[in-house]
Formats: sequence, structure tokens, C-alpha cells
Amino acid sequence: MASWPARAPLGGLAPRRRAFVLALLALAAVLVVLVGVGVARQYRVPPPADPAVPGAVVLVPGYGGNRAAFIALTDRLRADGRRAVIVELPSGGTGDLVAQAATIDDTVRGLLDEGAPSVDVVGYSAGGVATRVYLDRERTAPAVRRVVTLGSPLRGAELAAAGGALVPGACPRACQQLAPGSALLSGLATAPPGLPWLSLWSADDETVTPPDSADLPGTDAVRLQDICSDATVPHSRLPVDPLSVGLVLRALGTGPLPTADATQCDALRTEGSEGS
Repeated sequence: MASWPARAPLGGLAPRRRAFVLALLALAAVLVVLVGVGVARQYRVPPPADPAVPGAVVLVPGYGGNRAAFIALTDRLRADGRRAVIVELPSGGTGDLVAQAATIDDTVRGLLDEGAPSVDVVGYSAGGVATRVYLDRERTAPAVRRVVTLGSPLRGAELAAAGGALVPGACPRACQQLAPGSALLSGLATAPPGLPWLSLWSADDETVTPPDSADLPGTDAVRLQDICSDATVPHSRLPVDPLSVGLVLRALGTGPLPTADATQCDALRTEGSEGS
């Protein structure tokens, strides 16, 4: 029986149509490669941060996502030569804290891709809780060298519980998750082991009640009044008060985390007010 010569897959197409099909196949191949690279980037786990090598600083705003609270601290960090980025929280900073954690992860991954050797994270108020969720769930967490939180309701805030009970419609998802004993907080009862974490809080905090909700097991929790007995620092002043700023700057260095050492009151205030 006679055999017919094999024909190339596109051999029966007109030259123009063959060129068009080949171009489509080439474009599809490029898209497959780009998608593969994107997926690999998304799921890549960075190496653990070197404690001796400070990198970029990621600042996470509080409930409502007010980035202005961090402007002065960001400027100070940049003046000291640190790369500092304020996270743009989704849903106006009142949505799901898990989604906020994913946004922190995206921010950290972007900095690592740009060459940052590690990151330090500073979380204010609910931003500290979003940071805790991030550390528990997201793949770039090993790149975090140090954490500082300011007045963060790491064990929940009574105000959130009251808001959810009295006016449920006025308590968005993040508000519900910040209630003491919420399902989210119950799964985050301690800080990640081995991660240097300074949790600062003030006895004058009128928003996060009880203020010592910031004292999460596994963190180095410090009450500002135990350093400067005359300190009067409400919740809104935590990111800008000279004592707070001095403590943050020291915590983001390479030495031991600051402690409740009353002999350092004046020195910390001086460090925190320099350049302001």
C-alpha cells in the first residue's frame, strides 16, 4: 500500500495565516513564562533575616489606615538612611485583617525584590495586629528582622467588643476581629518565637482598653511610664511622642531591644526629638 508523505502541522495553511498562528503560539509561550515567573515570585520563601543587617522599614497604619500618623517617623527614618515605606491598607484599613496581612506581604516582597536584605516592621494600633497575622500566615515573614508595635490591641480591645455588641452595623470586619476572644485573636495568643519584638504601650491610652492588651506573651512589652514617670501619651500621640520615637529608633538598630530603664528617660526623649 502506498504511503502518503507526512505533512507539517501548519503546512496546509496559507503563509499569512501560518505566520499569524505562529505569532499567537509565541505570545502564548511568553505568557506562560510570565505567569510562571509571577507564581514563583509569589510563593518564594526568602531566607531568614540576618540580625546584624538592618534593611528597609515597613510601617503599618492603624484602624482606618491613616498614613499621616507615620509621616514624621518615616521622614526621620529616611533622614537616618533607612528605606521606609508606609503600607497602603485595603478597604480603608477597616476590612479583614487577613487581607491587610496579605498587603503587608506584597509590600515586603516588593522591597526584597528591589534588593532589601531584610525588613523591620512597625505597626501602630490595629496595624500591629495585622502585622501579627502577617507573621503567622505570609511567606515573606522569614525576612522580618525586628518588630515594633505601638499601642496595639494584641489581645483585643474592649472598644471593638462594645462596638460589635451595641452597633453591629457600625463595626466592620477588622473591628469584629479586634474584639477580645475573637476567632482570629484566639489563634494568635503568643508572638512568633525567636523574633525580637518590642511592644510599646501607654497608661494614658484611651482607645485601646485595657492598654496592657499590648502585652502579648513572647513580646518585650514596655509601658512608657515605666521609663519616664511623667510621660502623658494618649493613643494618638504614640507614633510621634519623642519618648516613643526614641524607643522605636533604638529598637530598629542592631543592639538589644530597649527595656523599661528609667535612667534612659532623658536620653530617649532627646534621641526621639532630634530632627523634629
